[in-house]
Amino acid sequence: MASQAIYVVDGARTPFLKSKNRPGPFAASDLATQAGRALLMRQKFAPDELDEAILGCAAPSVDEVNIGRVAALRMGCGQKVPGWTVMRNCASGMQALDSAIANILAGRSQLVLAGGVDALSRAPLLYSEKMVLWFSDMAAAKTASQKAMLFGRLPVKALLAPVIGIMKGLTDPIVGLLMGQTAENLAHRFGITREQQDAFSVRSHERVSRAQDEGRLAPGGGELEALYDRDGNTYTLDDGVRRDASIDNLKKLRPFFDRKYGSVTPGNSSQITDGAAWMLLASEEAVQRHGLEPIGRIVDSQWAGLDPAQMGLGPVYAATPILKRHGLRLDDLDYWEINEAFAAQVLACLAAWKDPKVCREELGLDAPLGELNPEKLNVDGGAIALGHPVGASGARIVLHLLKTLKRNNAKRGIASICIGGGLGGAMLVEAA
Repeated sequence: MASQAIYVVDGARTPFLKSKNRPGPFAASDLATQAGRALLMRQKFAPDELDEAILGCAAPSVDEVNIGRVAALRMGCGQKVPGWTVMRNCASGMQALDSAIANILAGRSQLVLAGGVDALSRAPLLYSEKMVLWFSDMAAAKTASQKAMLFGRLPVKALLAPVIGIMKGLTDPIVGLLMGQTAENLAHRFGITREQQDAFSVRSHERVSRAQDEGRLAPGGGELEALYDRDGNTYTLDDGVRRDASIDNLKKLRPFFDRKYGSVTPGNSSQITDGAAWMLLASEEAVQRHGLEPIGRIVDSQWAGLDPAQMGLGPVYAATPILKRHGLRLDDLDYWEINEAFAAQVLACLAAWKDPKVCREELGLDAPLGELNPEKLNVDGGAIALGHPVGASGARIVLHLLKTLKRNNAKRGIASICIGGGLGGAMLVEAA
């Protein structure tokens, strides 16, 4: 990354709301708009002074095409502020940040609102190809007798068995595996047990619970902004956290992705969730012009590709080049955020950095990077307890890492995320 500083002025996110097997109370644009309005209202500049708004979204609905523009207009940014949308699966929110960085470095923008959103509870149910062809034939039928004949051929089984959109979206089209099956691959490869995965999951729930109780993950804590629906209901906390999470409770859950031999369960996987997260990025010129007080800066970023069947190792592939460029080892960072798509996936990343063969043959290192101190990793829990609204998570982990650094008077950290399709993303940040 060029030497020009990229400042993070502020950020905010909604509570992450767990899917309850029905459409949630908010569309994706509602989530993005409410979080963005709250963030912009406390700034020293007007919303129409932004140079652009960039929003990552993996699954926008058909009535929210170019959701970045929809949200920008609804937030009051005005017609002249360009709003646009990016998509890099699980890292769409991080891609929005990186796109903002690129435009600031190129001199095209000085002040950018960037983030991510998804309302996964509203992922659609789809007709199968068989049903689509039946509808097509029905539309082409000219006479009542032709239509009656087609009604007699109505494929009832296809009608009553719609395609679940989110299952299609979470299946890799190249290797034909659900994301959870790629986590099973990593658990097998690195010998990660069911007990280890469940213990990691319990830790995530415990840490989120503690962060809520101590105000870090509650409205007023500097990160969350409450949501309000049309019926006057208020949503103030991430509601996927289980305060009763325990090894004994998680033992009762059966493997979902490999029912016979597997170890990845709904309890040690991230949750299907709705949520949004925004960050304000600025050049030094914008900081001075508006008298802003940044919370930190983004120092470097990296994207990486790998085998889609091993996609969970993406954080390792993306963060390692950053470490090499800056002459850092794992414990030289004060804090780490690795998105918890699956417990097996995060544990596999930690195992890979300790594995001489992986480090030599896949990462181009002379020796293993060693152990990452678990007390520096996801200190306030992660997506297993919070949920993983795919488009928002990449922005959330960067925002929370900066908040953690500032709160603890620490200097620097890395946020990294695995990405469906065999990709990884990482950002090195420093506190102001």
